Amino acid sequence: MAKDGIDTLYREHLDTLMRRTERVLADTRFDALVIHSGTALVQFLDDQDYPFKVNPHFKAWVPIVDNPRCALIIVPNRKPKLLFYQPIDFWHKAADLPRDAWVAHLDITPVRDEQALAAELATLGRVAVLGPPESLPQCPPECVNPADVLSRLHFDRAVKTPYEIECLRRATALGVRGHLAALAAFRAGESEYIAHLRYLEACGQREAELPYNNIIAYNEHAAVLHYQHLDRVTPAPLRSFLIDAGAQFRGYASDITRTYATGRGRFEDLIAALDEAQQLLCDEITVGRDYREVHLTAHRLVGDVLLRAGVTTLGGPAAVENGLTSVFFPHGIGHLLGLQVHDVGGVMAAADGQERKRPPGHPYLRMTRTLEPGVVVTIEPGIYFIDSLLEAAAGDERRQYIDWGAVEALRPFGGIRIEDNVVTTATKPLNLTRDGFAAATTVREVAA
Repeated sequence: MAKDGIDTLYREHLDTLMRRTERVLADTRFDALVIHSGTALVQFLDDQDYPFKVNPHFKAWVPIVDNPRCALIIVPNRKPKLLFYQPIDFWHKAADLPRDAWVAHLDITPVRDEQALAAELATLGRVAVLGPPESLPQCPPECVNPADVLSRLHFDRAVKTPYEIECLRRATALGVRGHLAALAAFRAGESEYIAHLRYLEACGQREAELPYNNIIAYNEHAAVLHYQHLDRVTPAPLRSFLIDAGAQFRGYASDITRTYATGRGRFEDLIAALDEAQQLLCDEITVGRDYREVHLTAHRLVGDVLLRAGVTTLGGPAAVENGLTSVFFPHGIGHLLGLQVHDVGGVMAAADGQERKRPPGHPYLRMTRTLEPGVVVTIEPGIYFIDSLLEAAAGDERRQYIDWGAVEALRPFGGIRIEDNVVTTATKPLNLTRDGFAAATTVREVAA
């Protein structure tokens, strides 16, 4: 899509946000909404800041992710007003005023300090203010992050506008570039650390700009769901590679996972079988589908994959009922995706904040809603060989259904996760991740 195309989508996106906000303000009897971008936090016993992470409500309106102490003022029937923080500071470079086409849809006022926000607040009547409380000392506590406002906005946020879907598509394209570069490093025998650096280079993003810390896991490390280290030395032998990594575009996140083996054999066959099951699950992202049922289907499919692979002696519903699949697949099938990797509102039953319960025995599922057009979710089944879960199963009745020889053969590979980002549409699902890989240079060419 051409640049002017995304600018048109942005204008329409703002119109949608304004309609939603006007409805929320009317329902909650506030006159205006103020969204603070947040403040950089200072490290303990130091004078350096932690990496700044913008308030997601702020970047929903304004594609600015790197400038703290800004504020957006939204009043019904007025153009949104952005107080853009530009302090006089010879220690750091003040942010430049944005000049992209989207600025035409806002009134932008440079400010030197936050006294300008206090002055604005005095003119707005009853105002709801969204942002980190430590950034808002001048605001009455009852006006900061009112629960009824937040719950309504969070519920609406699950349905993405065409602009947001385009941002997610572009974030996916960046993430795919990083994935292919990291895979090439793995195929060349480079370490986890070097694969990570190749990822950053290909994406053109610093670590602080990524939506989450990359998971770059070789061999047994892939059995740690959120593995956080980067070994500088390549293990010998090098057996497997799990990469869970995303990128951002205008503050919207991609979240992609792939798993690879160094050679043919039982583990590579298991990857292929789980990949086939994962694509069946992606096909279930249709309007009216209860996402909880997608999760339960995932467990049944994983049970069948484990049975065919000779890891277990029970498959399908029987494996789920006996808690067998949870030994190898302990997390949820996915979550909402958007301004945050684990976007808010996933377990909401309605705009009033009530929750829609998770299926019994599945406490880690992050999404329980019924799918609507525009809802974007991840689909990420996994099969892992996690010591603590295997030890627990060995101590109860589930041990009789597990082939422990197969487990020992596969344990050194760690585990498998395959994750796509999928958009619910009025027709068939839109798989941003598969489309992104198809549009990029093939894995075979990049890894050669």
